[in-house]
Amino acid sequence: MSAHTPQEIVQGVSTIPDQHHLKMAAWVTALVVAAILVGYHETTWSMISIWERSDTFAHGFLIFPFSAYLIWGRRHHLATLRSRPCPLALAALGVLGFCWLLSTLASVQVLEQYFLIAMIPVAVWVILGTRMAWALAFPLAYLLLAVPFGDVLIPPLIDFTADFTVRALQLTGIPVYREGSFFTIPTGNWSVVEACSGLRYLIASFTLGTLYAYLTYRSLKRRLGFIALSVIVPIVANGIRAYLIVMTGHLSDMRLAVGVDHLIYGWVFFGVVMLVLFWIGSFWREDDEAGEDAGTISRSGSHSGLEVADAPLGGTLLASGAVLLIALVWPAAADYLDDRFSRSTAPQVEIPVASGEWRAATEPASDWKPVYVGATAGYLRSYRSSDGSVDLYVHYYRNQRQGEELVNTENLLVPEMGSRWRNVGESTRSIARGSRSMTVRQSQLHAPARRLLVWRWYWVGGEETASPYMAKFLLARNRLLGRGDDGAEIVLATPYEEDPEEATPSLQAFVDHMAPALTEGLRHAWQH
Repeated sequence: MSAHTPQEIVQGVSTIPDQHHLKMAAWVTALVVAAILVGYHETTWSMISIWERSDTFAHGFLIFPFSAYLIWGRRHHLATLRSRPCPLALAALGVLGFCWLLSTLASVQVLEQYFLIAMIPVAVWVILGTRMAWALAFPLAYLLLAVPFGDVLIPPLIDFTADFTVRALQLTGIPVYREGSFFTIPTGNWSVVEACSGLRYLIASFTLGTLYAYLTYRSLKRRLGFIALSVIVPIVANGIRAYLIVMTGHLSDMRLAVGVDHLIYGWVFFGVVMLVLFWIGSFWREDDEAGEDAGTISRSGSHSGLEVADAPLGGTLLASGAVLLIALVWPAAADYLDDRFSRSTAPQVEIPVASGEWRAATEPASDWKPVYVGATAGYLRSYRSSDGSVDLYVHYYRNQRQGEELVNTENLLVPEMGSRWRNVGESTRSIARGSRSMTVRQSQLHAPARRLLVWRWYWVGGEETASPYMAKFLLARNRLLGRGDDGAEIVLATPYEEDPEEATPSLQAFVDHMAPALTEGLRHAWQH
């Protein structure tokens, strides 16, 4: 029997992690994560409710089980590591909590959800330490895919699909007349709507492609390369799908692929494309994981025994308590601000019936009306002068909540279905506002034999902007500083014949004469 020095004995014992301690630390971490999700129950439920009602984001139910499976698959490697709490990571947790508070004050639900989910890996980092968090980096980062994100991608995806389809039809020799996402060919009319944008295909491809890349490859270059393909391929494939559907309808004299069947054809086509993508990716697979784990094990055992010793369970519990304290203070702060600065009185928006040459008219310039949900007060009036006719719409919001907010994807100039009007183009433009310039969002609306030019901008607590992002920032700042959350969107509409620029003088003249009185009316409603 060989002799050992005391130092060798200490080092030999210390290089074997305490498995009981690891299991206890893991259970404590799981309980802390569950407590965070419960503490932010409104944000947690907002994700679950979207998973339930939306086929596009139904994959969210699978993300947490997938992540748990990936963690379980690395349990033997994790058993070789040591848990050492990282108090410095509490600062990152505090930053995420404050960002969640700002997102809540601005009513930006998707950011609330992202910051909540981002707290989970940071909580693991604090409680189990840097090495454990790094070993679990992908399973923890994969949780971010549970957030139902993607609505912001719908407009550019619709534009790409429409561009691709129209160009492909033209190359095929079929004449096409296009207005925005609507186009006409000799056999019928088509439009690229939200369901045809390809967002479902993109999200499904990215979710599966990311998981496939992690399980199949070991090098970062190959993983990122396949993930990039999982983004590019469904976008291009959706363009091809849309073209094939239009061609099927055209060649069948609009008997095939004009109803729900074209969605079925689309999913079949997408399934084939994804199978081909994964089949091609299998040729470059890397199955050997030993090198990665061995390197990590070697690094984990390269320190002295005293340096890498497991933290006492008391230290783990102390770190867990600090995580809960810092994480749960922000929902309490949001409730406090909401209760303290909410206003019980309804706003009274009063706009003059006349200013300069402009007078209130008995008949509107058109039968079009925008669709806004949850507005606390609304104002509609038509004006006429020698410069033309303008319809004014003001939608005023106070005590804003999710689904009843100024900047909301449900607030539409034209709904996707059920309206004879359609939005054929949007842009921003700079207009004169007294001695200064102001940016507005401009839209062109078409209906049979009618056309409208629309200008609109936001008013938030006395400040004006055309940017929905700036409007959200102003809302969060005002609520944080106790200035309330009053805001409104001003919409002006006037008809034109052929060129949208025909309507510009009428709208500019209306702004010159009526905007000061309009702003004063909104300020009066806010302050009283």
